[in-house]
Amino acid sequence: MTAQRTYTAKQWRHTQYASYFGYITQAIVNNLAPLLFLIFQDVYGIPLEKITLLVTVNFCVQLLVDMVAARFVDKIGYRPCIVAAHLFAAAGLAGLGLLPRLLPDPFVGLLGAVFLYAIGGGLIEVLISPIVEACPTDNKASVMSLLHSFYCWGSVGVILLSTLFLQLFGKGSWTVLALLWALLPLANALWFTKVPIAHLTEEGEGLPLGKLLTNKLFWIFAALMFAAGACELSMSQWASAFAESGLGVSKTVGDLAGPCLFAVLMGCARVIYAKFGDRLNLLNTQMLSAGLCVVAYLLAALSPNPLLALLGCGLCGLSVGILWPGTISVASRSLPKGGTAMFALLALFGDLGCSGGPTLVGMVSGAFGGELKTGLLFAVVFPVFLIAAALACKRALRHRKAQCLGSQFTPGGGG
Repeated sequence: MTAQRTYTAKQWRHTQYASYFGYITQAIVNNLAPLLFLIFQDVYGIPLEKITLLVTVNFCVQLLVDMVAARFVDKIGYRPCIVAAHLFAAAGLAGLGLLPRLLPDPFVGLLGAVFLYAIGGGLIEVLISPIVEACPTDNKASVMSLLHSFYCWGSVGVILLSTLFLQLFGKGSWTVLALLWALLPLANALWFTKVPIAHLTEEGEGLPLGKLLTNKLFWIFAALMFAAGACELSMSQWASAFAESGLGVSKTVGDLAGPCLFAVLMGCARVIYAKFGDRLNLLNTQMLSAGLCVVAYLLAALSPNPLLALLGCGLCGLSVGILWPGTISVASRSLPKGGTAMFALLALFGDLGCSGGPTLVGMVSGAFGGELKTGLLFAVVFPVFLIAAALACKRALRHRKAQCLGSQFTPGGGG
């Protein structure tokens, strides 16, 4: 890791603070447009089925950025890439309010805006974790967990503040809302031009991409990331439905209460680990969390009581909190020369889990006459798979440690 030690601890803290706002930007990118879908339908007369394609475009562009970033980020450098990421996000969010009015086809304007901020969101996802990992901090797993909690707080903030803004100023103010949210990534882009940024590895010292892809440990971490994404999104996408039935509220209220409950509990799990993580074994904590996730899915799928099913949904948010950032921390510690390419590929596999998990749940539900709870019962395979991958990781790390110790006692192996 390269780090300019002439910087003070306070200056490095500013790097962390800017990174927190980076994840809040990511939350804005992923959560703002869905809150405005019905407004887009009313104002521009675009069918809802067409509008929901915006989510798919956002996801696919971010996935593509994950793949491409593995090759170009180290060559260009962290600072220009993270500044550009925030400028893309700001341009896309501002475009969300402006482009549909400026272009002949409003839907093309919406697509253009989503494309811009998705590039920013994808780069942020790839870059923020290695930027924080490269900071000269102690107990990096706790720092990583706290960092990722800000995506949760950002999600809750975007949902609640946007809803409050539209209630106070009317639905016609949505363009102003988009422009206001664009100010945050714009300001953060300026902040990232000032804060110190270190690289994970010296130039030329990182593992080549080909060598990384032939490393058995990397593929175990990729499996952990896929499972973490699947565990989280397979439940969170149904949080609104559980809140609606469990609390007996309208769909509008359910759309707010469900995702907020899930995000708050997931954020709490990450903050708790950030506080006490130095006393815990990370892989063991992940396996316990995955076990709790199994209980959460079973409760949501099998409980006849809607309130208990909602409790299962919330419990799932608590249980998945440490899975994603924990895997990144273990991977960074175990493959210190993995570099930015490793972070980009892990983000890619996590995103594939975020897509693949809900898709499989939907397919199973469809095969059983649209019964959601059957699909959620099937989703128990994801935390079980994560436990199996974590056990495989522990075995591989023990084997590597034994090999290293053994090499010290072979002829010519000692110093």
